[in-house]
Amino acid sequence: MKTMLFLITMDLFNQEKINNILPYDGITNYHGKILSEEQSQYFYDALLHSIEWKNDEAVIFGKRIITKRKVAWYGDEKFDYHYSNVSKQALPWTKELLALKTIVEQESETTFNSCLLNLYHSGEEGMAWHSDGEKMLKKNGEIGSLTLGAERKFSFKHKTTKQKIDIVLERGSLLVMKDTTQTHWLHRLPPTKLIKSPRINLTFRTIVR
Repeated sequence: MKTMLFLITMDLFNQEKINNILPYDGITNYHGKILSEEQSQYFYDALLHSIEWKNDEAVIFGKRIITKRKVAWYGDEKFDYHYSNVSKQALPWTKELLALKTIVEQESETTFNSCLLNLYHSGEEGMAWHSDGEKMLKKNGEIGSLTLGAERKFSFKHKTTKQKIDIVLERGSLLVMKDTTQTHWLHRLPPTKLIKSPRINLTFRTIVR
């Protein structure tokens, strides 16, 4: 385990692509920075002010929870997306989102028809352990995660062995989860008090009817 984390840290230092950071039961490729600093800043500023951000909701044991974290859902069609016992309807793409979609598709060599965006105002906002296994998502399909703004640690935990893998997602970087990753691994964005600036995360997905 220590060796795996060491190799990830060294590859990040050299900003190289890491083919499959998971040791087994799934494929998750880290493509490193796919945007320049200027591109990252431009898209971060544009999305921060143009996206229709709303506080996320979840229904847990019958109680509706409103999060500080904000979300938005966009797509080719008015796709319905159900998770945490709530439903969202996709909005039409903005020009910035379409530009980023094209960049991510070219880098990952796949296509997507929707994007779930998250806005974390500081490191104190995160995401608990979960897997993206909703029925409307393409089974074993790719999920492309693009980071803008603050760099944050991202963690994986195997559902059976409990082995953990940590990676720092750089500003302007792309992480692609695919194959059986969602079946066998949980992932989360752990909170931290050390980071004060916001992070925008775009997760490009494929919805199937």
